[in-house]
Amino acid sequence: MSDAYSPIPELNLLKELEERIGVDNISPGFYLTDFGDTASISTWSKDSEFLDSLLSFANANASNSIYALWRIDRRADLATLPVVVFGDEGGIAVVSRNLRDLFQQLGCNRSITVGDYSAGFSDDEDDEDEQGPHAEYLAWLRQHLDLTSTPDPNALVVAAEKEVAVQFANWVGRFIDDEDFVEDFLHEIAWAHKESDG
Repeated sequence: MSDAYSPIPELNLLKELEERIGVDNISPGFYLTDFGDTASISTWSKDSEFLDSLLSFANANASNSIYALWRIDRRADLATLPVVVFGDEGGIAVVSRNLRDLFQQLGCNRSITVGDYSAGFSDDEDDEDEQGPHAEYLAWLRQHLDLTSTPDPNALVVAAEKEVAVQFANWVGRFIDDEDFVEDFLHEIAWAHKESDG
């Protein structure tokens, strides 16, 4: 029996860093939770296929939204799965194409807000001493993954939405009793893209 936090080496390395620098020091409101816990996700559906396909792993913000990996398929490398977020007020959204993208988004040190069916990172970076814990996260990102923070975390949200949002909306729609869900989900994303372009 392994004592590892998760079956994902990148998350296990992040867990080691979090234990060293403290919770909530990687990005505002972000901290790792029990890997695979479905308590917050089961409010959407208790169907075993739904729950087995969502691997929760972190608190996303100060209001207790939850990040989860979506098992879009049965690939072996779980770190390459899309990341979705379940909002504390019932929203659900696509955030990034994979963990590497999410790690770059966290590097911006901005909080995430979850709407009904879309999510976005704030424009303001959290004030942080250049030598503080967040700087340790950035150093970890370079050392272990050869990555830096992205200049625009919301551009990675848009890239993920363009890649998997239609498939994700249709998949979720199979498990919930809302005939307008897919249309509403895709409409909100289209509106958010229009707002960001304008």
